[in-house]
Parts: sequence; structure tokens; C-alpha cells
Amino acid sequence: MTSSNILIEPIGVVSTNTPDNLIGQNRKVLISDIEIYPRYQKAIEELNLYSHVFVLFWMERKTQEYTLMQHPRGTTTLKTTEVLAARGRNHPNPIGLMVCELLKIARAGLRVRRLDAYNKTKIIDIKPYDDYDVVADPKIPDWLRSLRI
Repeated sequence: MTSSNILIEPIGVVSTNTPDNLIGQNRKVLISDIEIYPRYQKAIEELNLYSHVFVLFWMERKTQEYTLMQHPRGTTTLKTTEVLAARGRNHPNPIGLMVCELLKIARAGLRVRRLDAYNKTKIIDIKPYDDYDVVADPKIPDWLRSLRI
């Protein structure tokens, strides 16, 4: 029996006082708490051995329905590109992925820096970041480089 359905069970929720409209512009310095649900709290104790973690979250507040072609980051001055070649929340599956600095671990959760998720966003997984994950000089498209100048 095959099924195309996937069930994802959240493991926690984001807590931040930053208003939604400031998340993007503050994402490099933003500090957020992740409340880990009781069932998973014993699974975070050894994260203290790491300085950074991958945080995967469900971006339920899509700004529009995805299309196969779209302007990167909603910037209409950029030419359209394929949805899977652009970052953002308007994807077939709105899964957010961020490398965050791990600031603190408490019994019930984590405090992290650089999590660009809204308050009450569901966390779907956390994974440790290590030196295997580092790419020194990744190739990126010119449109993305132009946004970082």
C-alpha cells in the first residue's frame, strides 16, 4: 500500500516578541526561544555539545500560493525563477530551514540566534550542525548576490 500523504508532528513552537513585519530585517541578530513539547524534552540535553543547530519549521503563514515561476523573495525587479531555485515561504511544502547559534538550553527548550520564524511557528525538527555541513564558497546565482551587496 502506498500513500502520498506525509504526517509531520511538531516537536515545539517558537516564542519571540519581535513583530512579524520585523522578522526578516532582524533575522541576523534575532533571538528566539523554542519551547520543546514535553514528549521531546529529554531529546535536547546533549545539544549543549554543539554551538549551532539546524532548525526546521513549518512556514504556515504563506504570503501567496506558490507558482512554478516567481520573483525571488517577491522582488519584482528581479526576473522570475523556478520556485525550487529560490528561497522563501511560497514553496509546495513551506518548510523553513535555518542554521541558528545555540545560546542556551533549558529543560523545556532552547534559546537561539538567527531564527527567522514568526511567533508561534511550529518547529518540526532540530538537528546538530557540524563541520561536515560547511560549504566554504558555494555557487549562488547573480540575483542572490545582488541582494547581499
